[in-house]
Amino acid sequence: MKHNIYLLHLLTLFLLTNTNAFAMSERPTLKGPYLGQTPPGMIPKVFAPGYVSTRHRDHTPSFTPDLQELYFSRKDADTDKWWLIRFKQIDNVWHESVIGPRVGRPSLAPNGKVMHLGNKYMQRTQSGWSEVKSLGPMFDRSDWGIMRLSASADGTYIFDDYKNNDVLRISEVKDGKRQTPVLLGPHINAGKWTAHPFIAQDASYIIWDSEKDDGYGNKDLYISFRLPNGDWGRAKNLGDSINTAGMEAGAYVSPDGKYLFFNRHVLKDGETQSSTDGDIYWVDAAVIERLRPKSPDSKLSTVD
Repeated sequence: MKHNIYLLHLLTLFLLTNTNAFAMSERPTLKGPYLGQTPPGMIPKVFAPGYVSTRHRDHTPSFTPDLQELYFSRKDADTDKWWLIRFKQIDNVWHESVIGPRVGRPSLAPNGKVMHLGNKYMQRTQSGWSEVKSLGPMFDRSDWGIMRLSASADGTYIFDDYKNNDVLRISEVKDGKRQTPVLLGPHINAGKWTAHPFIAQDASYIIWDSEKDDGYGNKDLYISFRLPNGDWGRAKNLGDSINTAGMEAGAYVSPDGKYLFFNRHVLKDGETQSSTDGDIYWVDAAVIERLRPKSPDSKLSTVD
C-alpha cells in the first residue's frame, strides 16, 4: 500500500511538472530582472500574471539574494494540493519547476542558504536542497502551530502560532546563543488572525497581517519599526494604497529592498468576505519608508 501511494505521489508530481512545462512552452519566455516584469510604482499591481499569479492559489514569494531564483507556494485549484514552486533564471531566461510538496510557507534566510518552512527548514547543498529538517524542540512543538517563520541577517526569528489565538513570537540570538521565543507585545498581538510575519534583513521593522477595528475590511497589513531601545513601535496600518476591503496578507520585501510583495484577494460583486484565494501583488517599497518614524521616541511609540 505504501509503495502504491509513493508511486501515485511521483506520478502526480510528474504530471504537474510536465503540465507546467507544456503551458510555459505556449507562452512568451520571461527574461530579465524580476521575471521581466515592469516595476511597479506606489500603486500595487499583480506580479507576473499568468506565470506566478495564476488561477491557482499562489502565495508567499521569496527570492534568493542574487535575485536569480524565486520560490513560492501554490495550491492547485483542481486537486487542492500545495506545492513548492521555483522560477530560476538561466542564461537570462526564467524556467519554472516544481520542487515538491509544500511544507510550511517558504521563506529564504537573507544568506539564501536556508529555506525556512514553518518549524522546519532545508539547507542549500551542491545539488539543490537538503531533506526537510526540524528546527529542534524549541520550535517543533505539538502545542504550537507555526505557519511562517522569517529570519533577519542577525538570526532573529519572527513567527506566528495559529494554535494559540494567532499570536506572533520573536527569538533573538545573543552571544551566539539562540534565545527562547517570547510573545511580542499586546500592541502587536491584537486583533484577529494575526499571522504571516516578515522581518527586515536589518531587523529594523516587521510586517504582518491582522484583522483590526481600525482596518479597511478583512485582513490588513501592519508594520512596526524597531525603536532605539530595542522595543517594537506601535502597529501602523500600511494605509489604503495597500489595504482594501478584501484580504491582504503574507508581506515580503525583496532582498534589494526595492519592492514589497503581498497577497491580495479583491472582493467581487456581492461578496462581503474574502476567500483565501487571490494573487501576488508588488509595489515600490517606498510605501514602507514613508511610514518610518523620522525621530522615534522610545518612550511613547509602543502604544497604539
